Amino acid sequence: MELLLFSIFLLLSISANSANIKLGSSLSATENSSPWLSDSGDFAFGFQQLKGQSDLFLLCIWYAKIPDKTVVWYASTDQPVPRQSKLNLTSDQGLVLTSLQGQVLWKSEPFGLGDVSQGVMSDSGSFVLQSSSSGTLWESFQDPRDTLLPSQIIERGGLLSSRQSETNYSKGRFQLRLQQDGNLVLNTINLPTDFANNPYYSTSTTDGTVPGSAGKQLVFNQSGRFILVDGNIVSAKDNYLRVALSFDGIFVQYYHPKSWNGNVSWTTSWSIPDNICKSLLVDAGAGVCGLNSICDVKSDRRPTCVCPKGYSLLDPNDVYGHCKADFIQGCKEDELSLKKDLYEVVELTNVDWPTSDYVQLKPFNGDACKESCLQDCMCSVAIFRDGTCWKKKLPLSNGRVDSGLNSRAFIKVRKDN
Repeated sequence: MELLLFSIFLLLSISANSANIKLGSSLSATENSSPWLSDSGDFAFGFQQLKGQSDLFLLCIWYAKIPDKTVVWYASTDQPVPRQSKLNLTSDQGLVLTSLQGQVLWKSEPFGLGDVSQGVMSDSGSFVLQSSSSGTLWESFQDPRDTLLPSQIIERGGLLSSRQSETNYSKGRFQLRLQQDGNLVLNTINLPTDFANNPYYSTSTTDGTVPGSAGKQLVFNQSGRFILVDGNIVSAKDNYLRVALSFDGIFVQYYHPKSWNGNVSWTTSWSIPDNICKSLLVDAGAGVCGLNSICDVKSDRRPTCVCPKGYSLLDPNDVYGHCKADFIQGCKEDELSLKKDLYEVVELTNVDWPTSDYVQLKPFNGDACKESCLQDCMCSVAIFRDGTCWKKKLPLSNGRVDSGLNSRAFIKVRKDN
């Protein structure tokens, strides 16, 4: 995809229809609670019941007319919202979400001065708190989560943050950031901190490159054109559009027809990067998949994570999480065993964990590399490629499949596992 320079791109003010919400209005976290709708009915603001959770809800904005009610913004609460919690629109604090016991779970943080006179659910998909002079005190567009909608802008210093999974709206590991130097990057963070690892995608639009090419804003304009990549241009008149940073780190533009017959869902217009398994390399962390896992990319560019033989998921419900060895390995444990021939080797091709080496042997051959790992109580995996043997110990990070490696991976697994 061809990168476009987006050094200066100014949006004209767009008049959007909207639905006004009066002070004192409220919503309750129950199945039958009616949301606040935009004039067109395209967007709704209210509570969605979390899948598989009868008493837990999400305060969010969603596409109201399509069957799957796709969420485009959600309140950043530490925990899901309990049943019968209440959202109130107040003049002095704006939106305030409280539990049945009166605990404040979330509230809007106005960035403007003055009291709130009304709320506005606009047809652009943004919920806005306005003053008596119709000035904007807060809006969801300026407090984004993992999604951008047409007419939405990210300024320098702004970011999108992924969720943890498709159904878990807690903060995830992936970020899209427009840095202060104008560079737009995708990176992971080491939770629970915000420490940013090296980018796995970058537009290289900084002040130090071509004069005037530094990024000023990231713009998803009203015509549906996203000023980042030159992908397929889809009509915003006939389609709902969104760009989202998915929980697996892929940045995607989707479209959904506004009129349809039969079973229709979101279609991908473009996505970046091409191969996240190869693009992402973390110096101190897990990578796309968890520790000891192997990342591979499907035809749709989405990553899959697999534990090698002899390993299983630490959390069976998190397929992108860490893998643990299903056997005990270590120098002391090996010494205590009465058996001498404790291990066998599982061989994989074109698989590597490139940052987990503790020794490099060169020149070497493949069979000697395998045997060296078998006889070394520290060694868990050995990689042989181009006459070189890299021995590795747990935990293994940045695991990936790469067809261009022409390598052999020797994974040591205990026979009595």
